[in-house]
Amino acid sequence: MDLIPMTTSTEVTARTPSVAVLPVGSFEQHGSHLPLTTDTVVASAIAASIAARHDVLVLPPITISCSHEHAAWPGTVSISHQTLSAVVEDVQASLAGSGITRLAIVNGHGGNYVLSNIVQTANARNPGTMTLFPSRADWDRARGAAGLQTDGHRDMHAGELEVSVLLHCWPEAVRAGFEQGDHFADERDMLLVHGMSAYTKTGVIGQPSAGTAEKGRALLDSLAEAFGRHLTAVNSERSP
Repeated sequence: MDLIPMTTSTEVTARTPSVAVLPVGSFEQHGSHLPLTTDTVVASAIAASIAARHDVLVLPPITISCSHEHAAWPGTVSISHQTLSAVVEDVQASLAGSGITRLAIVNGHGGNYVLSNIVQTANARNPGTMTLFPSRADWDRARGAAGLQTDGHRDMHAGELEVSVLLHCWPEAVRAGFEQGDHFADERDMLLVHGMSAYTKTGVIGQPSAGTAEKGRALLDSLAEAFGRHLTAVNSERSP
């Protein structure tokens, strides 16, 4: 799959999309069977699925974000939440300068809590200009539609969902042995204090053995359909 959009300026002019889609990933450990770029791949795959159904401008992904809970593993790189906020706000301002006043953030990393605050603040200033996708409800519906065995809490990281998406869109990125990688840690109430290493030695919390390419396809199909609600919300009459 292409992580970097190849759209030309002429094509954007001809289409005049009113909404831009910004994938936000991360560069963090995903056990021994998935690459550090997994969240970026997932966010970009969702954005590509959205673009296949809706007239939007897909932007290049933000590839490093707030992964501090994974700092115990080599290769993980983080930026501060202030930096992530500044980047998203600058992107929004730049888009507005070219006439695209609505932004959908596609978040592939659950630890980017600050994105919710960014969206809330943006809409308080200018109602209907920004949305965060997928919501928890969007993920839950997609899991159900794809027939996943796990829910979002039990399958938190490098598990069934992420393996499924990568098996569908980039199977060569999934290393051998994922079928033996299952690890569960349902009680992790001090995650923000101690990080992931207090709950898993491998970096996995979930059921990668249950992942399949078919589930990955169904997940992306469901999410692409669900995005229609978000598109309606930012294009509503309440929007400036």
